[in-house]
Parts: sequence; C-alpha cells; structure tokens
Amino acid sequence: MSTRALIVDPSAHDSIGFGEIADPVAGPGQVLVEVRHASLNYADLNNAGNGRLPAGAALGLDAAGVVVREAADGSGPAAGTRVVLFADGAFAERVAVDVASVAEVPDGVGLAEAAALPTAGLAALRSLRTAAVAPGKRVLVTGASGGVGRYAVRLAAHAGAHVIASVGSPARGDGLAHLGADEVVVGLDDVKEPVDIVVETVGGPQLVTAWRLLAPGGSLQSVGWASGEPAVFPPYATVGPPKTLVSYVNEFAAAADLAELVRLTADGVLVPEIGWRGPWERFAEATDALRGRRVTGKAVFDLDA
Repeated sequence: MSTRALIVDPSAHDSIGFGEIADPVAGPGQVLVEVRHASLNYADLNNAGNGRLPAGAALGLDAAGVVVREAADGSGPAAGTRVVLFADGAFAERVAVDVASVAEVPDGVGLAEAAALPTAGLAALRSLRTAAVAPGKRVLVTGASGGVGRYAVRLAAHAGAHVIASVGSPARGDGLAHLGADEVVVGLDDVKEPVDIVVETVGGPQLVTAWRLLAPGGSLQSVGWASGEPAVFPPYATVGPPKTLVSYVNEFAAAADLAELVRLTADGVLVPEIGWRGPWERFAEATDALRGRRVTGKAVFDLDA
C-alpha cells in the first residue's frame, strides 16, 4: 500500500510535487496519524531544493490530525485522539511519528489552527525562553509579520516585555499592536535605544544592525534568514561589552512545548493567524504567496477537503 504525499520532485515547480510513498508503519514508540491539516514553512521550501532530503522523500514538518493507531508500547495518545505533530514528512495522508513529537489538541482548538503552531511557535517560544524574557525587558522582533515573528510578539508581550516589532513595510505592520507590540517600525532606523533581546528572522544586513542595537548582556536569537543575504560585520563589531549571538534549530522532541503552545492557544493567549488556506492541491499557490511575502501569519493546507 502507499500514501499520497507532497514530495521532493526536482522536475516540478519549486521542486515540490505530488507522489506516492510507502504506507508508514509505526514503531513501538510511535503513533500513526491521519493528517487533516498541514502548515507550510520556509524550511519546507529550502528542504525541497537544498539536498537535505532525497528526491521522492515526503516534505513537511507541521501537521495536525487524528491518531488512527496508538503506540504498541502503550505510550502516547490513544487512537481517536486529535493531535498536533512536529516531524519530518508531515505532508502526507498518514504519518508515523514518535510520541515525543506529538501533543493532544483539546476540543476548543481547531486542527487547522493547531497545524499552524509547531515550527513557528516552537521557534518563538524556545528562543524567548533561552534569552530569558522577563517583565520590563526590551525585545526586538525582526520580520515581525511572519509566522515566527507574530508568535514572538505575542509571547514577549504576554511575558511583560516592551516589544518592538520590525516589519518590511507599513502594511505588514497591521495587527501587530493588537498582538501586544508597543512599537511597530519599518526597518530598524527608528530604533534608537538599546534592546535586551532580539528574535531575528531576517538575517543579512538587518542582523548586523540588530547586533549593534543589542545592549551589553543582551541576547540575539538567530532563528531565520528570510532575506537570503549575507551578514557582513564591520571590523571590531564583536569586540566590546559581552553580548551573545545564539544560533537556533528546532529539535523534534517537542511534546512538552507543543502542549504548552496548544494550552496557550486554548487559553486565548495565542491566536494562530492563517493568512493563506486551501486544499493541498493548491500548494503551488501557497509556495508562491510565501516566497512573495504575501502571507500574514501562516499558510495552511487542508488535506480533508
């Protein structure tokens, strides 16, 4: 038997196309999930063409659905449980996933909204935790209109920080004040005072400027590089009072943090914003919108249309 999936296809648009993969078989510590919704990330676009995944491999990291077979060792959620997952190969009708990478979704949270949480929500939650966000700290979020950025703005504001949201154009700043941003700026020229934490998603020259704005003892969390441009630091830029630039990567063993994101969503602290949604047959439309920065928040595929 086989399962339909969005796979690496070098001959297709954006190197992404539909294909058939072997029907997944869940191991002892895995559940088998029927995927209902999945969320697109820049990482998926990169993975389609950077050689990390071979041709024919299923793409995707973020999905939500229903457990159709519980783990043979008795761990994890039971069959019939609604879950969100963070795992390789999530863009498939069925996926076998470690119980350490799934969390139950309560009835008050939609599965489409849950699917919009993992990659972006984990990056925002974990980077702010690593930087020790706290009341009164000044937090700069670059690329604040994107998936990671919007979650970071909301989580930092919820923690009591003073939040500065940087965007690429005035229109991209819509709604950020409602999420809790104290200041919304275009670029970084209008940021005059030092900041304690930077959640940096743009890379390139903006990362260099953000580093300059970082106060002594501050932490710059580099969680994305949407610009694709090099970051060139002038001489002595890294000589001076101690401050840190921390690289970031999402780890798959995310059950506890996924549960925290779902809880925050159920409590109304987080509201996943879906800027594009449609059947996964329209994936090319979604990838073009994401590359063209026409998606506010997240792009979500419906597999059960």
